[in-house]
Amino acid sequence: MSAILSADDLNDFISPGVACIKPVETLPPTSSPSDPNTLEHEVILDGQHSGPNPNAPAQISLTDCLACSGCVTSAEAVLVSLQSHSELLSVLDGAPALRIAPRRQNGRSDGHSADEFEVHGLENPDSKLFVASVSPQTRASLAAAAGPGVSERNAGRAITQLLMGQEGLRAGGRWNNAFAWVVDTNAAREACLVLGAEEAFGDNSAATKPILTSSCPGWVCYAEKTHPHVLPHISRVKSPQALMGTLLKTTLSRTLGIPPDRIWHLAVMPCFDKKLEASREELTDAVWNGSGQQPGRGVRDVDCVITSKEILMLTESRNIDFFALSRAPIPASLQTPFPDPTLQRFLFPPRRNAQSDPLSGTSGGNLYYTLRYVSARHPGSKIETVRGRNADVAEYTVVSAAGEPIFKAARYYGFRNIQNLVRRLKPARPSRMPGAKAVGATRRPAGKPAGLECAYVEVMACPGGCTNGGGQIKVDDPVVVERKGPEPKPKPGPQEQKQWLARVDEAYFSAEDSDGLEQIGDKNSAAENSGSSDVVGGISSSYIRDTLAHWARITGIDVDRLVYTSYREVLSDVGKNSGKGSSSSTERVVQLAGKIGGGW
Repeated sequence: MSAILSADDLNDFISPGVACIKPVETLPPTSSPSDPNTLEHEVILDGQHSGPNPNAPAQISLTDCLACSGCVTSAEAVLVSLQSHSELLSVLDGAPALRIAPRRQNGRSDGHSADEFEVHGLENPDSKLFVASVSPQTRASLAAAAGPGVSERNAGRAITQLLMGQEGLRAGGRWNNAFAWVVDTNAAREACLVLGAEEAFGDNSAATKPILTSSCPGWVCYAEKTHPHVLPHISRVKSPQALMGTLLKTTLSRTLGIPPDRIWHLAVMPCFDKKLEASREELTDAVWNGSGQQPGRGVRDVDCVITSKEILMLTESRNIDFFALSRAPIPASLQTPFPDPTLQRFLFPPRRNAQSDPLSGTSGGNLYYTLRYVSARHPGSKIETVRGRNADVAEYTVVSAAGEPIFKAARYYGFRNIQNLVRRLKPARPSRMPGAKAVGATRRPAGKPAGLECAYVEVMACPGGCTNGGGQIKVDDPVVVERKGPEPKPKPGPQEQKQWLARVDEAYFSAEDSDGLEQIGDKNSAAENSGSSDVVGGISSSYIRDTLAHWARITGIDVDRLVYTSYREVLSDVGKNSGKGSSSSTERVVQLAGKIGGGW
C-alpha cells in the first residue's frame, strides 16, 4: 500500500461497506456435528498448541479488492498492498536490466528493424526490460509544483531524465538500472479518441447507446459492483493506460522474441484507481496471448502504477532533487530505437499535438473529440452547450445547418452526479400488482421519453476531471508549501485549492512552439483547414487506423483483441451462507466478537 494514501486523499468518498470478504480476523473452521470422530472438548497441555495460528494476518491483494463489493469509494486503492515507489525500487534492484542493442552488420549498427536488435542478459531469469509511460496530467501536476515558467513539456523531460538519465535512477541502486524507453500516453490517447468516436457514431458498436466512456477505472469499478445494469453501455475501448500497456507488451514480446513477463511496464498516472485498473484480469496476456475469449490471471500489461505524488517520494528515496533535474531531452547516447520503425514514429513523433483547447477538458478530451468528429462529417453544423445543475454536468448537441439535432452527448463528473446518471439509465421493472405500471425508472415530465436521450456520455469519478485526481499534488502538500518560502502561511482553504487546480490546468494546456521541429501532423492540419473530415483536432483517423493495422500485423494478433476490453458484474458473498448448515453472518460475528473479547 502506498504510504501517502489516507482517508484525507479521497476527495469524493461515498461510503464503506459493512464487511470485507478478506477479514483480518478469521474464525476456526466449524466442525460438522455428524462426524463421530469430532470431540466436543479438547485437552491441551500447558505450552502445547493445538494447530497453526488462526490469527495470521490476512493479505489483501489487488485482485481481492476487485472481487469485493463490500466497499465503494472514489479511490479504492486503500486496499492496495503493492504498486508503489518502494515496489519500483525493489524491482530495479532485483537484477541487472535486460539491454537492447543493435546487431552489428557489415561493421555498422543501425537498428532499423526487429531483426537488427539483440537482447543481452537473458541468461539471468530475474532480469527484465524496463519501459514506462507517463500521463499528461502527471506532467501538469509536477509542472505546477515546480513553479511559474515550467511547462508540462519541461516537467515531462524531467521525468524522463529521472527514469533514463545519468543523474536519475541510473546513478544509484544496486545495478544502476534505468528504463529503456519512456513514452507519452498521448499517443495511445489519440488512438482511443478515434476508436471511441467511431464506436459512438457507428451502428456496429458492441456497446449499447448511450455509450459511457470507460477511461476512468473508479467509475468502471463502481458500475461493476453496484450498477451492473449500465455495463452494456460502457465503451469497449481500452483506456490510454491499458492500450499503451498492451502495445508495449505485445510489440516488444513478439518482435524481440522474449516472454511478456520479462518486460516490466511502469505507468505514471494522476489517480490511485489506475492501480486497480492495472490489476484487471481482462488486461493481461491471457487475453491477447491466448484464445482471447476468457480473461485469466496472466502477465499484466501494466505491472506497476505510481502517481504524481509518488514521483517525488521516488526521488526522495534516492536522494534526488526532482526540481533540479535537467529539462533537456535525453542525449542520443542513451536512446535506443524502438524495434519497429512505424511504431517508433507513432510513440515518439518529432512533435506531438498540443492540448491547447480548454474546451476539450483535462480528462483526455473524449467528449469534445467525438463532438468535433460528428460535426466534421456534417458541413455547416455547430455544437451547442447547455450547462447542467453544476459545473461538472453539461449537455451538448450537434445541430445541422438547418437547425436539426444530429447528435446529443453529455458530461458527468463526480460520483454525486454519476449516481444521478445511473438512476436515469435504470430500467423499469414490472410491478407485482396486476395491471399496474412498471416501477423503478426515473420519472420524466409528460411528453418526454424515459431514460437518457444522449448517445454518448463522458464519465469521470473525480470532480473537475483527471487533473484533480487523488494521486495529484495538492496545494497543502509539504513540497508545495516549502517551495513557497520559509515564512509561515495559513493553511490553504478551498479557494487556494481552486487556484491551485487552475495552475495545474494551465500547465496541462501549456503549448510550446519554440522547439522548431516539424510536426508530423502539419499536413493533417492543412487537410483539416481544407474541410477534410479525416483529420479532427490534428488527429488523422486514417493514420491511426493504419498504425493499428500495422501493430496487429507485426504481432499476429487480431486488432479487436488488442484495442477492446470487456466488463463483468462483480458479486460478493458478504452476508451469504457459504453452505448447508453454516452459521449466519450475525452468528459468526457474535462468535468473532466473543473470541476476541468483545463480550457481546
